[in-house]
Amino acid sequence: MKLSSRLDTIKNKVTRQYDHIWDCCCDHGQLGIALLASQPKSLIHFVDVVDELMVELESQLQKHALKVSSQWQVHCMDVAQLPLVPDKKNLIIIAGVGGDLLIELVRAIQTRNQGIELEFILCPVLHHYKVRTELIDMGFGLVSETLVKENKRFYEIIHVSNQAIVPLSNIGSEMWNLSEVDHQEYLQKTISHYQRMEENTKNSSKVSDLYLKLREAMDGFSILN
Repeated sequence: MKLSSRLDTIKNKVTRQYDHIWDCCCDHGQLGIALLASQPKSLIHFVDVVDELMVELESQLQKHALKVSSQWQVHCMDVAQLPLVPDKKNLIIIAGVGGDLLIELVRAIQTRNQGIELEFILCPVLHHYKVRTELIDMGFGLVSETLVKENKRFYEIIHVSNQAIVPLSNIGSEMWNLSEVDHQEYLQKTISHYQRMEENTKNSSKVSDLYLKLREAMDGFSILN
């Protein structure tokens, strides 16, 4: 099965060995199915709240993944209620949902699992700045981050952990490469988006200024090099 560039980028971030990988809301299980092959020592959990999708997915897995039936489980449940396994290495992947819902899910999982290591790969559809700001507030640090363009849309794929020592930036740090046209386009779109929002609000805090300073800093770095 050929993955989209977005899902393939997420899959390629799974480089460590995990006991449990939780594939949540990820395009009808395509990512988890790919992880069955690339992470044969992990138990892959497919999670979604939509019963029909889970029944169909389980049927597909039973037909095509019989040889590794002990390697996967299907859960029809609210992602916020994930039954993480204490004292085991858990990776939670949440993609394909809006930023506000993603924040709610991460907060709920954190609240239910105090005192254990939490590691997420997140790909919100919208509200990247808000997602990052909330993750910082929850105490997560950066493992890695990548900017992906797919079907004329941009996605920030953010890998975080509550054990990571690298600070997470609310506007992104290592994902940027402004020598690439796509990155320049995304940065300009982001600046324009927040400038339009700020015209219609009395909030004196301007997110657009943070992105403008990022562009200025990177332009200066390019000149020096």
